[in-house]
Amino acid sequence: MEARWRSSAKPVQAPKTTKTVSFEEVSGKASSSEALPLSLHLTNAVFFSLFFSVVYFLLSRWREKIRTSTPLHLVNLSEIVAIFAFIASFVYLLGFFGIDFVQSLILRPSTDLWNSEDEEENEALLRKEDARKIPCGQALDCSVTSAPIISAQKVVDEKLVKLTTEEDEEIIKAIVAGTTPSYSLESKLGDCKRAASIRREALGRITGKSLSGLPLDGFDYESILGQCCEMPIGYVQIPVGIAWPLLLNGKEYSVPMATTEGCLVASTNRGCKAIHLSGGASSVLLKDGMTRAPVVRFGTAKRAADLKFYLEDPENFETLAVVFNRSSRFARLQGIKCVIAGKNLYLRFTCSTGDAMGMNMVSKGVQNVLDFLQTDFPDMDVIGISGNFCSDKMPAAVNWIEGRGKSVVCEAIIKGDVVRKVLKTSVESLVELNMLKNLTGSAMAGALGGFNAHASNIVSAVYIATGQDPAQNIESSHCITMMEAVNEGNDLHISVTMPSIEVGTVGGGTQLASQSACLNLLGVKGASQESPGANSRRLATIVAGAVLAGELSLMSALAAGQLVKSHMKYNRLSKDVSKTSS
Repeated sequence: MEARWRSSAKPVQAPKTTKTVSFEEVSGKASSSEALPLSLHLTNAVFFSLFFSVVYFLLSRWREKIRTSTPLHLVNLSEIVAIFAFIASFVYLLGFFGIDFVQSLILRPSTDLWNSEDEEENEALLRKEDARKIPCGQALDCSVTSAPIISAQKVVDEKLVKLTTEEDEEIIKAIVAGTTPSYSLESKLGDCKRAASIRREALGRITGKSLSGLPLDGFDYESILGQCCEMPIGYVQIPVGIAWPLLLNGKEYSVPMATTEGCLVASTNRGCKAIHLSGGASSVLLKDGMTRAPVVRFGTAKRAADLKFYLEDPENFETLAVVFNRSSRFARLQGIKCVIAGKNLYLRFTCSTGDAMGMNMVSKGVQNVLDFLQTDFPDMDVIGISGNFCSDKMPAAVNWIEGRGKSVVCEAIIKGDVVRKVLKTSVESLVELNMLKNLTGSAMAGALGGFNAHASNIVSAVYIATGQDPAQNIESSHCITMMEAVNEGNDLHISVTMPSIEVGTVGGGTQLASQSACLNLLGVKGASQESPGANSRRLATIVAGAVLAGELSLMSALAAGQLVKSHMKYNRLSKDVSKTSS
């Protein structure tokens, strides 16, 4: 637990002590013997007997009333006493045996429990430790300085660890034994960092595997609770490099790339340099619309066709758009495309989603429309809100042809001198290689949207750095790279066309501190206040520009025969980092 200190020029306020929370308080297993004058076994026996006795008595009486046609609400004194006895015994049994459930709902421990001790006791402890550990000598300034503060903080932290170790140990043993679920730690403890630490230790004991290389400290676990990750035990470190300056649409960008592949950032950076020296690149946003495609079933193919015709009728679009747009102030329905497979109908909704990537937004709008359609099509059976005609996180021709998310084309003309001096190759070699590799070679392989050298490398690196969904790299990396000699064969025209870049600048992982910082570096952090959706659209064009730079550099390395040499230089390390102490 961290202690906060003022600067050395001001009076030092000692950290607050930690109030320990017992395992009984955390797990909800309070001892009834502490609250009752009778012994635990005797108390349980009395209330068990009372509960079943009054239940039997009441059931007998009510059965007799039913047989004699007597109203059940007419009760005599003995029945009133039995009802009160039933309620009392039920409350006791629920409180004793169901206390885990009750406490998880209404007695969640607060983080304030850690900070409720008197500050004066801490200050006295701090001064005592300072006086004992730091002697005053001739050459030592006895005023409070940063060195004794650090020493005293360490002492206090060690004491706090000793105070909480026994309690944590009991919880860890309960998790290992299976009596306490690991997923409930955050709600029961009210401390996400402590929950992750306990879960981590329990996992190590259960599996017998060491997690020493997985960092735990230095991360805000509160920021991911209920949003980004469940049951955390630490976090993975991925280095972030910068490819810059990327001159795109007249503006320079520093592109953050999170990757563990050596040479990737360096290669993309070289591509950025070549583009910059040639006057920059330009990009055009062709389309912006997220999709969701539920699948519904009818009794006959004719009924499925009836709904298809209804949805694709322009006269009905305005009504459907009003229903759909109720889901969000940013969601705006753009169109519905339907396909039939027998008596099953797939409805591909497309809508704008502002600066959010938009999957949740479009799903809510689709649900509104499905509920609305049930009135006129009561025989419609909704099989699933997603029928894979969307298509999300998988290569699909519908995304390659129709687009999904942001559709972008980015181009640049690279001067012949830059090709020769910076890229170390020739225009003719690049054009020939692109035709035989990216076009013909990909066709021979039966590629679907993969007519490029390594677009997914750049997309993945930028996505991880900026908090996008890494799994959507699959369709977001759909790209065709084109190269052509221009200006009488002296210069190179290169372009990348990417029909389904799925990005957002709000929601999901974009709100985490590191990813938010990378978005801020690009100038697209959060939602655009001037024009909703402008930040996410700009991010999509930056992704395409970075892909353009990466394609240009890698293709040049291949044409010049430098790929193996470069990877041997930048992607190999003689030192065994696994033996390096952290």
